[in-house]
Amino acid sequence: MARQIPETGREWIAILDYGSQYTQLIARRIREMEVYSEIVSCETTAAALRENPPMGVILSGGPNSVFEDGAPTVDPAIFELGVPVLGICYGMQLMSQKLGGRVVPGESREYGKMPIEVMPGNPLFEGVPSTVIVWMSHGDRVEAIPASFERGAVSATCPFAAMYDNAKRFYALQFHPEVVHTQYGTEILSNFVFRVCGCTKSWNLGDWVANTVEQLRTRIGEDEVVLGLSGGVDSSVVAVLLNKAIGRRLHCIYVDNGLGRYREPEQVEEMFRKNIGLDLTIARAAPRFYAALKGVDEPEAKRKIIGRLFIDVFAEEARRFRHCRYLAQGTIYPDVIESRSPRKGPSQTIKSHHNVGGLPADLKFDLVEPLKELFKDEVRAVGRVMGMADELLDRQPFPGPGLGVRILGEVTEEKVKMLQLADLRVQEEVRKLPDYKTIWQTFAVLLPCRSVGVMGDQRTYEYTCAIRSVNSVDAMTADWTRLPYDTLATMSNRIINEVRGINRVVYDISSKPPATIEWE
Repeated sequence: MARQIPETGREWIAILDYGSQYTQLIARRIREMEVYSEIVSCETTAAALRENPPMGVILSGGPNSVFEDGAPTVDPAIFELGVPVLGICYGMQLMSQKLGGRVVPGESREYGKMPIEVMPGNPLFEGVPSTVIVWMSHGDRVEAIPASFERGAVSATCPFAAMYDNAKRFYALQFHPEVVHTQYGTEILSNFVFRVCGCTKSWNLGDWVANTVEQLRTRIGEDEVVLGLSGGVDSSVVAVLLNKAIGRRLHCIYVDNGLGRYREPEQVEEMFRKNIGLDLTIARAAPRFYAALKGVDEPEAKRKIIGRLFIDVFAEEARRFRHCRYLAQGTIYPDVIESRSPRKGPSQTIKSHHNVGGLPADLKFDLVEPLKELFKDEVRAVGRVMGMADELLDRQPFPGPGLGVRILGEVTEEKVKMLQLADLRVQEEVRKLPDYKTIWQTFAVLLPCRSVGVMGDQRTYEYTCAIRSVNSVDAMTADWTRLPYDTLATMSNRIINEVRGINRVVYDISSKPPATIEWE
């Protein structure tokens, strides 16, 4: 089912989601330009878009082939809306197929950084050099473009790396301008948004906060809301938003599963109960989680066990609030894209995410997810608009299943305590760096393998700890951080000397893709 179209009168760019892991990046790049963009299902019809016509339409990439039975398609009437259309990767192939071009299976798959030669005449390449490096990710390719189109760019193995029809304002790219690996990608999208579509800068997070608080107040009325508070940025921002809207009718529950950061429960209590004054319940359930995880080493199985037990514990506490009608969650865009979302598009599941869902039948809550269309940096910006402390907003992302997905293999209380202490030392050292706030995430991982070492002339046979640090803007793509050698050396020395049970430290230098940020 298609998303509801934004309210009438809002200037916006519609992005039809064909399931690419990069679809959210398109929206984020456009919002960075202070233009509102909204992702809608690829099944959205032209009639639905006419309810509030967008300034332009983008057909995203996707994992399918246009030749597959049941491959997602597009309403042909969208090309008759009279607004500019941009096809990206799968979107280009689909546009070509629907408008009379020819798509063929590629003789060689193009994946990764590739040079392309740009042809003159395409407004999307205004201000872009004649040769640029772009990010390709496709198997099929356009063999012949529709009759009214012109070639826009070429690569060594792709005769049509871009195509365009200026008269109809139709444009297509076989590469992904939205990812950071594409040179001048922001300029290409900006040219589409401003030069071609004629958008103005009208997307403001300050206005978003005021409107969202008022919408929450109107929707919730005199009812009450229960929120699973983790202490991370997302749920914390939701808590402050709801506190502004309904005050003490918000009830926060923190489930202490024993898999959090070092002394996390104490920090949450200090921050939210004592400093902000929220109604906070702490459910201390670590022994139950350790018992449930005993003997389990498969990553997705661990995620599901932690998620199910979290729901059980949360439900037990939530039943005490008999007058609560609503359940609030800190769901944001990256959560949606990495979990299959039928209402959005045919994306593939990479890993399941840890949100409150599947509650018992006696807990019939209406869901409140005020951040579900925002990226992490937008969430932080919302927090700053509301006056939240940088200490909280600058916290690095932490997975819902906690250290359960940073301990490879079976999770035990002993391993958790070991990893908490190792990670504490990693955090203490990385915070000393002058560019700490520019690093997306730095953390320790406990590996299931032991190795021989020597400490104090004694043989040791202990665990290996991996350090992972990545730079990213939205968690959709990431590159490993070039931490200073001195910092890595200090981390390693402190972990080995101060954390009993670890005698070897390694550094992870893989990027996303092909790796994920978390190890499980």
